[in-house]
Amino acid sequence: MSTLILALAAGAVIGLALGALGGGGSVLAVPALIYLLGFSPVGATTASLVIVTLTSVTAMVAHARDGNVRWRTGLLFAAAGIGPAMLGGALAGRIPAAVLTAAFAVVAGVAALRMLRSRPAAEGTVTVRPVRVAAAGGGLGAVTGVLGVGGGFLAVPALVSVLGLRMRNAVGTSLLVITVNSLAALAMRAGTVEGLDWAVVGPFVGAAILGAWDGKRLSVKVSGHTLQRIFALVLLAVAVFMLIDAVL
Repeated sequence: MSTLILALAAGAVIGLALGALGGGGSVLAVPALIYLLGFSPVGATTASLVIVTLTSVTAMVAHARDGNVRWRTGLLFAAAGIGPAMLGGALAGRIPAAVLTAAFAVVAGVAALRMLRSRPAAEGTVTVRPVRVAAAGGGLGAVTGVLGVGGGFLAVPALVSVLGLRMRNAVGTSLLVITVNSLAALAMRAGTVEGLDWAVVGPFVGAAILGAWDGKRLSVKVSGHTLQRIFALVLLAVAVFMLIDAVL
């Protein structure tokens, strides 16, 4: 019973993050699955891909209704990451658990610091540069495949600071990127999905989907700059905790 309660609580928080911030779901799901629910690092990264994929689709639909998904930018960004995501997914099982955890923490920390230093883009300044979109998308796909994350915690900062999207558009568009990258990474982990504890993953997904709808409503009430700073601070705290755990 305690495991079910933990799964429901963690799922609700991950869904809230995805709905409100367009990312952060997997960067929070992985440590929750490892430290609260007893998953191995590889099992946690695979389970998080399942959870985040299903939740992201739900949240993306809600954001698309409000016109916050930049389809051209998002699809180009995601397409560039499909190949790297599949290659990374194939390599992930060969990486030692401690190295995987440490790498996850470092990448999350860098993304958090970048978001804290970036400034919100002004209205009407968005210019889509295909080369920059493709380069950023390819790098994100590789990280997604190796670390088993949807990539929203990296996609949001890239869409804001590299491509110049406003925070609300970056949130909606990142959900499209997360969905595509996660599906590509899962395709290379098909054999490990069957071994997941669905009695835990199922309730986790259900709570996350419900939380995503609440997160979408929260994103309308809170300013994009405030959401960006909250997202970055949560990321930084998780990164520090995981890095200490990996080193010790």
